[in-house]
Amino acid sequence: MDVNAAVAAASAIAGLLTGVIAVLAFRWSEREQARPTRTALHTDAVLPPGVDTVLSVLRSSAVVLDEGDIVVKASSAAYALGLVRGGRLAVDQMLQMARETRRDGEIRQVELDLPRRGAGRGEGLAVSARVAPLGSRLVLLLVEDLTEARRIEAVRRDFVANVSHELKTPVGALSLLSEAVMDASDDPEAVVRFAGRMQIEATRLTSLVQEIIDLSRVQDDDLLDDAEPVAVDDLVAEAVDRCRHQANTKQITMATGTTPDLFIWGNRGQLAAALGNLVENAVNYSPARTRVGIAGRRIAATGGDLIEISVTDQGIGISEKDRDRVFERFYRVDPARSRATGGTGLGLSIVKHVAATHGGEVTVWSAEGQGSTFTLRLPEAGIARDRALPPGTDPDAEADAEPADEPSDDQLFQTLPEHIPAPEVLP
Repeated sequence: MDVNAAVAAASAIAGLLTGVIAVLAFRWSEREQARPTRTALHTDAVLPPGVDTVLSVLRSSAVVLDEGDIVVKASSAAYALGLVRGGRLAVDQMLQMARETRRDGEIRQVELDLPRRGAGRGEGLAVSARVAPLGSRLVLLLVEDLTEARRIEAVRRDFVANVSHELKTPVGALSLLSEAVMDASDDPEAVVRFAGRMQIEATRLTSLVQEIIDLSRVQDDDLLDDAEPVAVDDLVAEAVDRCRHQANTKQITMATGTTPDLFIWGNRGQLAAALGNLVENAVNYSPARTRVGIAGRRIAATGGDLIEISVTDQGIGISEKDRDRVFERFYRVDPARSRATGGTGLGLSIVKHVAATHGGEVTVWSAEGQGSTFTLRLPEAGIARDRALPPGTDPDAEADAEPADEPSDDQLFQTLPEHIPAPEVLP
């Protein structure tokens, strides 16, 4: 009897404990469900009404932090810039600004230079960060990427500095020469000599100003306003005629060879200036009694045929370290030689801008002492090409044909009317 009573008492106590534990577990579960979790903090329910809509249309990268510095909301741009990682703000300077703003409610703004994630040494990210309180416990961080604006500003600053330097040289020379003329007023031979130098410097100054105007016009003009089918034969003839005097003076033979009925859709003036600059460079940097070749052809490419115009010379060539920089504004491979030939350092930059504006590109092959080949590739004018085809010809038949193998640089001259000997260095 005593044993049964003991068993009953133990069972009652166990049941009571089980009930107490179940009640406590239920209460604990309710509290956990009511407590805001980290996942819940990332939902839109924590943000004040309308804030999410406003953040979605902002151009700046947006990040919202709670009182525990947990990211409540972040735009895709913030993740792309590497500002948010693992639900946390990854930039210590911005995190410190957010804490200070949360403490005193003051709006703060600062510009920072940040390392770009995954980029090489020397490449950074310039941003402008602005922190403001959002409600009673949230902080809003807006970050604007200034990298491209900084780059454009640096290009503009360098351009102004280079223009100032280049203009100062002929202007200073003209000033000195005018003083020399005044001092030598009683020496006719000296006056003639100094006046000749003044004419050279004035011509150089005029060329520089004109090329600056041309570069500005290339950058600002709307191609669609003056676009038309332009015959490649006409462009080549105009470029050869432009440089005929310089070529005859140096006894340089200019040979041309283009496929008939090639047309480019674009601005005739810009295209003529670009090809003219390439031919003029080839003549200026070639030794006497050599040849310059201009060849044009159609090549097949993804998205439509391209017109390829190559200008090859037997000049001094370009070293490997200079090849990537020859299209920069005012960059000269040999400054002394460039000034001797009247070069301004803007010609190839204009060619690059014209090619980009017309949806094409310009490339260069060169070897020191063996000459250079500049190749301009531009989209073909399809409508003009169809009109040039004979009646009954299928315009798509030629496009479907297998493209011919592209000749090497050593074979380029063989496409011209007469064979041009391999490049050689003349005495």
